[in-house]
Amino acid sequence: MKTFYFILTLLLSQSTTVYAQIKLPKVISSNMVLQRNSEVNIWGGWASENEEIILNASWQDTTLKTKANKNGEWRIKIKTTDSKQPQTLILNGKTSEIKLENILLGEVWICSGQSNMEHPPIKGFSAQPTYGALQNITKSRNPNLRLFTLNKKATTAPLKDVESYVSWSSASPETVADFSAVGYYFGQQLQETLDVPVGLIFTARGGSTVQAWMSKEVVEKFDTVNPTELNEDNNPQKYPTGLFNAMISPIIPYTIKGAIWYQGESNRHEPERYSTLFTEMVKNWRDYWKLGDFPFYYAQITPFSYGKNKDIYEAPGNTAFLREAQLTALESIPNSAMVVTLDAGDENWIHPPKKKQVADRLLYCALNKTYDFKTIDSDSPMYDSHKVIDATIELKFKHAENGLYAYDGLHDFEIAGADKIFYPAKAEIVNRFSVVVQNAKVPNPVAVRYAWKNWIMGSLYDASLLPAPSFRTDNWTDATHVSEN
Repeated sequence: MKTFYFILTLLLSQSTTVYAQIKLPKVISSNMVLQRNSEVNIWGGWASENEEIILNASWQDTTLKTKANKNGEWRIKIKTTDSKQPQTLILNGKTSEIKLENILLGEVWICSGQSNMEHPPIKGFSAQPTYGALQNITKSRNPNLRLFTLNKKATTAPLKDVESYVSWSSASPETVADFSAVGYYFGQQLQETLDVPVGLIFTARGGSTVQAWMSKEVVEKFDTVNPTELNEDNNPQKYPTGLFNAMISPIIPYTIKGAIWYQGESNRHEPERYSTLFTEMVKNWRDYWKLGDFPFYYAQITPFSYGKNKDIYEAPGNTAFLREAQLTALESIPNSAMVVTLDAGDENWIHPPKKKQVADRLLYCALNKTYDFKTIDSDSPMYDSHKVIDATIELKFKHAENGLYAYDGLHDFEIAGADKIFYPAKAEIVNRFSVVVQNAKVPNPVAVRYAWKNWIMGSLYDASLLPAPSFRTDNWTDATHVSEN
């Protein structure tokens, strides 16, 4: 009799087992774009232990299966194709089913950084427009361009899922007006050029430091992380690791093609550290995503007056040093490129309206370096070497195969002797490939600087009209200059 009751109890307990409803992270939903011609991750963290998860995809004949671990977490890798047709995914658990529809297979890019990636959006802000906004919003309807937005959030520990977001949706006047201008212009043109679907995941926050976008174990190499310091009244966008936890971690391991980045202003007072911090951040993301050295293209910060700091010449007040740090990072970040924005700033607004100009140049990097459009030039002319010839200094540049150009003459060059005092200099392009710099007050020149100011409007270009960045031929930390006034 005892055996009978034991068996009956066992059967009843098995028949009343409650299985958790399987759930997906917010970034995996209907209308999403999955990276084409790849092996993508479909995952969840909300199932019963050992529950079998079954996946069927409309572009595959094979049924895929996996089991949840003891924490209810599971992951399935599925190969995608280059089909342009809308697709369907069906996931089944023990007692539940999820059907995702209108999925596209295409190119997926992360759009991240601080305020110039976030602000202004396409529609602009009060007294801060985006050039071409009305025309581009009007023409934005595009079912092959999909947008996903992570709203602002900072946390002390990594989130398992996004807490505040705008779900995947097609580009339209209703959806793009509040989207990142740089991100939208980049994605819209990429979609048009490649003629394939494109998905953009926007995760940026104004005023953020690079440390905020790094994981705890990496950022602690450089800064102390104190959980008590994070609150919404205390610049959460600057809290080390806070944005990584809330705005990057929840979307890993969503399979991406690459990332575009626009940040640096909030680190302008520590240019001596920025190159290392930024390099570590990119490596940190790549280590977590486990996709190898995926493309990472970033914008150099634009010139701006910075109020009372306008005329500061040395670090940390002169953001030319931060621009230099961003340029230096190119040498240590594999599969990266930097777009120069020396002609795209605004003296009085830290959020300049020429966002399409920046996006265009990011697009050229992606087309040339990721998608093998080798006829599209993407590299700005860069200072390479110099030599002193009598009382002049001749500068040579790399990435200027078709020569150099100036719209209405060169300006904002300076020249100095051994006394480290820089004087405004006359500069001109000679024989199409060299720049010769001189000032009669510096008969024995030693060094040249170009556009070494907070606010500047670049004047030196290559034949593709890509601007040269600010640069210096010296490494002095105690130089002074004679004002042009």
